[in-house]
Amino acid sequence: MPDLLLELRSEEIPARMQRKAAGDLRKLVTDALVEAGLTYEGAREYWTPRRLTLDIRGLEARSKDMREERKGPKVGAPEKAIEGFLRSAGLSSIDEAQVQSDKKGKFYVAVVHKPGRTAEEVVAQAMPAILRDFPWPKSMRWGAASRQPGSPRWVRPLQSILCVFGPEVGETAVVDFEFAGVRSGDTTVGHRFHAPGEIKVRRFDDYIAKLEKARVVLDAERRKSIIRADAQNLAFAQGLDVVEDEGLLEEVCGLVEWPVVLMGEFEEAFLAIPPEMIRLTIRANQKCFVTRRHGQEGLANKFLLVANIEADDGGAEIARGNGKVVRARLSDALYFWQTDQQDLPDLAALETSGEALGLDLAKPLDQRMAKLDALGVTFHARLGTQGARVRRIAALAQTIAPLVGADPALAARAAVLAKADLTTEAVGEFPELQGLMGRKYAGLQGEPESVQAAIEDHYKPLGPGDRVPAEPVAIAVALADKLDTLVGFWAIDEKPTGSKDPYALRRAALGVIRIVLDNALRVKLGSLIPSGDLLSFFHDRLKVQLREQGARHDLVDAVLSGEAGGGANDDLLDIATRVEALGQLLGSADGQNLLAAYRRAANILAAEEKKGTRIAGELDLARLVEEEERVLAGAVDRAEIELDEALSTESYPHATAALARLRAPADAFFETVLVNAEDEDLRANRLALLSRIRVATHRVADFSKIAG
Repeated sequence: MPDLLLELRSEEIPARMQRKAAGDLRKLVTDALVEAGLTYEGAREYWTPRRLTLDIRGLEARSKDMREERKGPKVGAPEKAIEGFLRSAGLSSIDEAQVQSDKKGKFYVAVVHKPGRTAEEVVAQAMPAILRDFPWPKSMRWGAASRQPGSPRWVRPLQSILCVFGPEVGETAVVDFEFAGVRSGDTTVGHRFHAPGEIKVRRFDDYIAKLEKARVVLDAERRKSIIRADAQNLAFAQGLDVVEDEGLLEEVCGLVEWPVVLMGEFEEAFLAIPPEMIRLTIRANQKCFVTRRHGQEGLANKFLLVANIEADDGGAEIARGNGKVVRARLSDALYFWQTDQQDLPDLAALETSGEALGLDLAKPLDQRMAKLDALGVTFHARLGTQGARVRRIAALAQTIAPLVGADPALAARAAVLAKADLTTEAVGEFPELQGLMGRKYAGLQGEPESVQAAIEDHYKPLGPGDRVPAEPVAIAVALADKLDTLVGFWAIDEKPTGSKDPYALRRAALGVIRIVLDNALRVKLGSLIPSGDLLSFFHDRLKVQLREQGARHDLVDAVLSGEAGGGANDDLLDIATRVEALGQLLGSADGQNLLAAYRRAANILAAEEKKGTRIAGELDLARLVEEEERVLAGAVDRAEIELDEALSTESYPHATAALARLRAPADAFFETVLVNAEDEDLRANRLALLSRIRVATHRVADFSKIAG
């Protein structure tokens, strides 16, 4: 079957946009093909800084002819109804319609024939609209037409469109269309500097081979492999290891079409700067990888850069130029590092703030915290200054400390110093270093290791892949920091909306949840947050977190709505444990059958309660006349006893196991016993038995909330 090759070549596409844009192109084009009735065997997207490419294999050459019957109004319907039917069906008169009959009478039917279209026609018609509405985060107009209203936009000026279609062997044809003044063809160009000449292309294998000769590696994953391998080999030759950085590797891969790895260096004197600061300086400004001596912790004075050209001098001048820029940046970083360690002048002006926060103004980091407080730096217009916030966090950290096994005094000390590095030169230049620089400065002034760790980790986790604080003092401060943020913004009614969360409150709540779950903490949030609405927000975020871990969101609702949850459970670990146990129960055959039995019992009870049918207040053993109902009553008795013991010790697997043992007697009961017996007392007693099943299951979870 034929294949389709599409390439959109432009000026450099921002690296952060390339992967998603290529995926969007694949989806938009293949959706258009499927909608037109065309099938294909496979599609794969590619991207480089200058091109988005789509390779579609085994595409049908022509869509099938289609015959569609559209049912219309009844014969004798009002004229307006018939006119509307004719318009929608594309008929000029009702005589062109057929009359068919069913049990409701006669009605009109329009038989519409749609002839198939060639794949070239489908693609040519679809592409201009796809490109016009392409979902770039940012796009631009260019050229003389850019001033005209409605002129086409693209992420960067579009230079050529390659679009060919044809068999695996033989000639291919150009799929002809135009966008932004650029007409599609069968040519592209290679590397901007090495091979800027025109290349004629027939199909994908031909295309990728010619690009390779023209110094373009089309496959992004292959470019990454080349960069990784060459960097490791170059470093190994110097007795070095590359400091891995997948994010930087992804970005650099999007900056080059022909990766050439080179090594630069800087003076060893700059190694006096903290490694994290060196790494961020080189990464942010030059997109370079740092190295370390093999088997050692500290960094080496060599770095690796990725050029997009094979220079005649082997890259010596490129490496020298990058080294010059790196040295200038590191000179600034060294200045920041040295300046930040010096005492601040005019300590008298800081005395009031220092006393209020319990600071030791003989220490530089304490001075900086006093300065932050004295300057009255605003945290939020309605939530006060950073100094006021630090006081709240310190008090809350002291409260939380005993709950997580931390020393309250150390937790308060870490909380007071946690924001001090915000006034440093290093953090002013590199905001990403906040917390980490605070740890460095705390270490220099002899703070305990737990305080140092808490200063660095109190911001964590910043995202799904970030690590969670594990040391008790760090846990106390991190929880206090996030809870203060959430409580504060809830108090001023600045809550997240469906599309907006400017203060990252969802991230803060997920951070609390991850800290609690990952460290298996039994913390009652109700004692730390005053708002029930905020607790509901935590429940919603917990659903998200547990779903990402493989749990079903409906099980969280079921647990929270059950008797044990009471709809207001503030122990996140307890909720997660019960959800896990409930999930294991429902993953078994016994659990599924128990759920079915529960629903049958609940439905019967709901129907009878709605009718006002009497249900006995207590089960009368003397009225259990059938063997199956006696067995079920005994099973419920045993389950209730086991539930009492299991729930008192929070042994939820044992609790769900007790419920699972109701499955067999409940099945037998429903198969042989008539619940709605004619005898009113007998019926009331059997309904009471079903009520006990419902009550027992609700002690673990509200099974009515379980989907499926």
